Amino acid sequence: MGCLGNILWFIFGGFLSGLTWLIAGCLWCITIIGIPVGMQCFKFASLSFFPFGKEVVYGGGAGSLLLNIIWILVTGIPMAIHSALWGVLLCITVIGIPFGLQHFKLAKLALMPFGTTIR
Repeated sequence: MGCLGNILWFIFGGFLSGLTWLIAGCLWCITIIGIPVGMQCFKFASLSFFPFGKEVVYGGGAGSLLLNIIWILVTGIPMAIHSALWGVLLCITVIGIPFGLQHFKLAKLALMPFGTTIR
């Protein structure tokens, strides 16, 4: 399911989603202060292009916790709600369940992107 799922995901929205995250990351990296946020945008881009077969590993320390709290207050909650709603809508059908699960993965990452790695 991984290869076929990634191809379908890429064709039906993954390309556009990943491209917008890539552009947002480049724009954030223009300033020195925005580089940490830009790096998180690149994480979202890599997961948005091809999410099947990738695992998000959560970790980090006190710095990541502080940055995650700021992220949640500024942009994390709307992003997580958006991905969670798409996940629920896709899980209504049996065929959409794998794609809905990928949206839930993105929703969780939207709440805590700092200190995570994608394998």
